[in-house]
Amino acid sequence: MDLKSFVTIVPDYPKEGISFKDITTIMDNGEAYKYATDKIVEFAREVGTDIIVGPEARGFIIGCPVAYALEVGFAPVRKPGKLPRETISVEYDLEYGKDSLTIHKDAIKPGQRVLIVDDLLATGGTVGATVELVEKLGGVVAGCAFLIELSYLNGREKLKGYEVQALMTYE
Repeated sequence: MDLKSFVTIVPDYPKEGISFKDITTIMDNGEAYKYATDKIVEFAREVGTDIIVGPEARGFIIGCPVAYALEVGFAPVRKPGKLPRETISVEYDLEYGKDSLTIHKDAIKPGQRVLIVDDLLATGGTVGATVELVEKLGGVVAGCAFLIELSYLNGREKLKGYEVQALMTYE
């Protein structure tokens, strides 16, 4: 299936010069959404996965059905103050400034094989911080899976040494 045919390109969103890749048109097509989910499930099985981790919010949309299909748990990664129990956090650089992400301190057990799932690999900031959170908890990053990779932003460079799957690449 050509998943790119289900992605809607929105010019000048969220600001002028950006060509936004809208995945909601994959999600609102049951066949395309199932196909994308199944492809990530296959990858998860290949790398050996005990739990799925996904950063908010699109990582939830992609990661939860993968976890369901694999019959494994899902651990959310969120902005500070959004998780109700004790968390650990990681700060990471943005183009202009810094941001941080958190995960529950008990979300990952030492040695668990973790597949990080998100919609988009761009600069690698979010996924890099997520990898750091998983490893701080003693998890083993089995791989990272994305619907889309924007290869021209070189995010894969931050994932050297990790298995990476992108269902679509925009160059």
